[in-house]
Amino acid sequence: MSAVRGEFSSRFGFIMAAAGSAVGLGNIWGFPTQTASNGGAAFLIAYLVLAFCLAYPALMAELTIGRHGQANAVSSLRKISNTPLQKRFAFVVGFGGIICAGLILSFYAIVAGWMISATVEPIATLAGSDTASTWLSEQSLSRNMIFTAGFIILTVAIISRGVEHGIEKWSKRLMPALLSILFALIVYVMMQEGAMTGLKAYLVPDFKSILDPELLVSALGQAFFSLSLGTSVMIIYGSYISKKENLVSLGAYVTLIDVFIAFVAGLLIIPAMYVAQAQGVEIFSATGELLSEDTLVFQLLPALFDGMGTIGLFVGFAFFALMSIAALTSSISMLEAPVSYAVERFTMSRVAATWLIGVVIALV
Repeated sequence: MSAVRGEFSSRFGFIMAAAGSAVGLGNIWGFPTQTASNGGAAFLIAYLVLAFCLAYPALMAELTIGRHGQANAVSSLRKISNTPLQKRFAFVVGFGGIICAGLILSFYAIVAGWMISATVEPIATLAGSDTASTWLSEQSLSRNMIFTAGFIILTVAIISRGVEHGIEKWSKRLMPALLSILFALIVYVMMQEGAMTGLKAYLVPDFKSILDPELLVSALGQAFFSLSLGTSVMIIYGSYISKKENLVSLGAYVTLIDVFIAFVAGLLIIPAMYVAQAQGVEIFSATGELLSEDTLVFQLLPALFDGMGTIGLFVGFAFFALMSIAALTSSISMLEAPVSYAVERFTMSRVAATWLIGVVIALV
C-alpha cells in the first residue's frame, strides 16, 4: 500500500519535508515578535523547555499514529480506536484537523501573497517602474487576489506531483535556500549600528518574568503551532515514513531544526528592530510595548530597508524571499492534509484532488 500512497525516499527527505512544515511564518515572523513582546530571553528559555518537554512528545505521538495507520489522518486515528464511540471521536478529531489545516492555508495564502508582492516590489523599483512599485507596495484587492492565487497555484503544482517528486523534492531544495538567505541576512544586520543592543535584549533573560502565566501560555502555543501539531499534518507525514526508520531520532531532528531556525530567526529580527530604532524608526511605545506587533514585517522592517538606500532594495528582496520560502514550505504540508484524505476516501486521482481542493481553499 505504501508504494501506491507514496513514501519518503530517504531520512533526509522526510526531515526536510517535516522541518519545512514546521519552519514557516510562525518561526520567522511569529517567534521573534512573541519574544520581543514577552521579555526577550525569558520567552526564549520557556519556549525551548516547552518545545522539548511537551511539543516533542506530541509530535512523536502524531508521527507514531501516522506510521502505524499508513493512511490519512482520519483512517489512521480510527485504526487505533476499538469501540464505535472511539471511532466516531477519531473521525471528529481527524477530520477537524484536516478542516483546520485547510482554513489556516486559506489565510496563510493571503499573507504569503503579500510576501511575494513585497519580494517583487524592489525589482520593480530597480527597473524604474514607479507605477508597478506603487501597486505592489499598496494594499489593493487586485494585488491581493493575483498573488494569493499565484501562491495557491504554486502550492498545488508541488503537491500534485506526489510525495517523493513533489513534497520531498521541493523541500530538499527550499530548506537549504531558506537557511542560506537567513544566515546571509544575519551577517549583514549584525554589522549595523544598534544590532548589538538588540542581541543583548534577545539573549539576556529577565528571570523575574520567566514564570509569568501569559508568557508560558504564549510560549506553549508557539511551540505547538510551529511544529504543525493538531492539524493532522504530522500524522500524514508519519504515514509516509518507512517502518525501517527510527521515529524517535527523526522526530528529534525535526524538533531540533524547528527550534534552531526559530532561535536563528530571532538573531535576525530582534537585532534588526534595534537597528531600525537606531535609524530613527519608532519600535517601542513609552511603556516599552512593541509597536505594530502584528505588522512588524510590513511596516517597521520596510522602514529600515528604506533607510538603507539602494542596498536596502537588495536586503528587502532577500528578506521577503526568505519569508515567501518559509510560507511555501508550510503551505505544502497544509494542502497535503485534505488532499491525502480525498485521494484515499473518494479514490480520486492526486492531480484532480489537489486542484479541486486548491480551488475551494482559494474561494474561501
